[in-house]
Amino acid sequence: MNIAHWVARAGRVVPGAPAVGLGRSVVHDYRTLSRRTAGLAAGLTRKFGLRRGDRVGVVMYNVPHYIEVLFAIWHAGLVAVPVNAKLHHKEFQYILDKADISLCITTPELTSIISQVTTKPVFCCTDPDYEELVRFDPQVVCEVRPDELAWIFFTSGTTGNPKGAMLSHRNLMTMTLNYFADFDRVRPGDTIYHPAPLSHGAGLWMLPHVCAMACNVIPESGRFDPLEIFSDLQHWPNLSMFAAPTMVRRLTLFDKDVDTDNLKLIVYGGAPMYVTDCIDALDRFGPKLAQLYGQGESPMTITHLPRAMIGDRQHPDWRYRLGTVGVPDSCMNVRTVDADGNSLAVGEVGEIICRGDAVMSGYWRDEKASLATLKDGWLHTGDIGHFDKDGFLTLTDRSKDLIISGGSNIYPREIEEVLLTAHGVEEVSVIARADSDWGEIVVAYVVGDTDSETLDAHCLENIARFKRPKIYRFVSELPKNNYGKVLKTTLREQESALSGSPSQDSVPVA
Repeated sequence: MNIAHWVARAGRVVPGAPAVGLGRSVVHDYRTLSRRTAGLAAGLTRKFGLRRGDRVGVVMYNVPHYIEVLFAIWHAGLVAVPVNAKLHHKEFQYILDKADISLCITTPELTSIISQVTTKPVFCCTDPDYEELVRFDPQVVCEVRPDELAWIFFTSGTTGNPKGAMLSHRNLMTMTLNYFADFDRVRPGDTIYHPAPLSHGAGLWMLPHVCAMACNVIPESGRFDPLEIFSDLQHWPNLSMFAAPTMVRRLTLFDKDVDTDNLKLIVYGGAPMYVTDCIDALDRFGPKLAQLYGQGESPMTITHLPRAMIGDRQHPDWRYRLGTVGVPDSCMNVRTVDADGNSLAVGEVGEIICRGDAVMSGYWRDEKASLATLKDGWLHTGDIGHFDKDGFLTLTDRSKDLIISGGSNIYPREIEEVLLTAHGVEEVSVIARADSDWGEIVVAYVVGDTDSETLDAHCLENIARFKRPKIYRFVSELPKNNYGKVLKTTLREQESALSGSPSQDSVPVA
C-alpha cells in the first residue's frame, strides 16, 4: 500500500479538517491538500517525465509546501530524498549525485545553490510554474508494493560520506502505527508543530499525523523560537512536537507564566538528556514528555520511555528509569550482543541490535556498508548498552564517537578529514565537550603550524557551518596507545579538566 493513500482518504473523510498550518493560520484543509497533492503528482510525471522509482531531491527549509511535496512524490510512485537545508554545497552535491536524482525541489534561498551542484532540473516551490504543476488534472495514487522505496534517509557516516538508508512504504507505515501504539493516539483537530528540520527525524512525525487526519503546523520563522512556539501554542489545541533535549531545556527555562494547557506531548530524542533537565521539564509542563531512541536506519523506532512512566514519580525506580532509554518498541525486537553476536544476560554490556518491519533494507548503492550493518535481518546499531531485569535499556556509550550538538549529528571523522587537508596540519583529533546551550560542542585538538582563524575559514569552505569546531586546541602531540591509535578518552579527560565540565565518557541519557 502507498502511504499517499492517507492524504486521499482524509480528503474524502474529513475534507474540511485543517491539514497544513503556518503560524496561527490554516493554509490548507484536507480537501485542498488532497487536490494539490494529486495535481502535483500528475505534474511531476507528465511535465518532467518521471517514472515510478525515480528519485526526487527535496532541499527545502520548513515551509507548508513540504507536506504536499513529499506526499505528491509518493502519490506518483517516486522516491523522496530529503536533504538538510543547512548543509554545505559540497555536501548537497554528494548526496544528490549519490541518490542519482531526476529532479530537485527547493525553497527560494536554496535554488541558486542547488542549480550549481546538479545538472538535473531544479524547481522552486514558490515559482509560478510550481502552481501550474499543482493544477494538472489529478492522477490516482500509484499502487506500490510495501517493500518499494519511499524515502532515502541520508545519515552521516563515519567515513566522512553520508549513507542513504533505504526506507520503504512498509518501514514508514510500521513507524506510523508504532507511534499510535507507543506514543500517542491522534485525532482530527490535533496538531503536530514542526520547529525542527523536516528533512530528518522530526519530519517523520508528519506521517502519523497525516494518517490520523490531524494538522501539521510550520512556524512562520521556519525554525525553533521559544517565543514564537508559546505564542502559536495559544491557538492550536492538543499540540505535540518533537524536540531535541536542548530545545526542551530552552522551553523549560522560558517565561514560566506562559499558558501551556494546549500542549499535549513533547517527544524528545536524538541527543543526550540529563535526568535533572527531564525533571525540570516535568515540573514546568507536567506529564507531557515521552522519549525515543532510534536511528535513521530504523526511523524513530528502537526503544521508548512513555509519558506515563516518565511522569510516574511514585514508582520506586522512577529516577533510575529517567536515565534509561526505556523499553523496546511494540514493532521491534531488541537485544544486546557480544562481539560474536551472542545474546547477553541482564546487566551485561554489549552492542545494541534490533529487528522489525521498521528497519531499512540497506544503504543506497553501498553493499559493503549494508552487509556490515545488517546481519541475518538484525540492524547492528554500533551503540553500546545493557538491559536491566525489567527490560529497560541503558546506553553506556554512543556509536563511533558521535557528537550531538543542538540535536544535529556530527561525526568527528568527517571534520578530521577536512582539517587534515588544511595547510600546516599534521595530525588532528576531534571530540565533544559538554555545553549548557548546545548539549555538546565540537573541539579539535591539532598538531601543526597553523592557527584557529585559518582552520575556521577552511572548514567554512568545505563543511556545513554547524559542524565546524567551536574550539581549537594546539598541542605538540596527540596521546596514543601502543598501536598508534589516538586515545580520545584521554583527550576528553583533558578537555574536561580545562572546561570544568563532566567528562563526556560518562554519557547521559540519549
